[in-house]
Amino acid sequence: MTPGVAEEAGQTARSFIDALKTQPAVLALIISNLLLLGFMFYALRAGAQFRQDMIKDNFTYQREISQLLARCVVPEKPPG
Repeated sequence: MTPGVAEEAGQTARSFIDALKTQPAVLALIISNLLLLGFMFYALRAGAQFRQDMIKDNFTYQREISQLLARCVVPEKPPG
């Protein structure tokens, strides 16, 4: 970056911080939104893991039931 760009970015950051100092409610809202995003990410990730485990358990259950049913052979009745 050239010194002009870095200086401009620094000035923008300082003015942004100064604006937040004069409006503490906006800063509180920004922080609460970030915390809410973090919580949503955690909750959705945990929910997805739960669903994945449930699907895996369901397939295991179905496989076991299929194996049990495959062993159940009904003998044919002898003629007569």
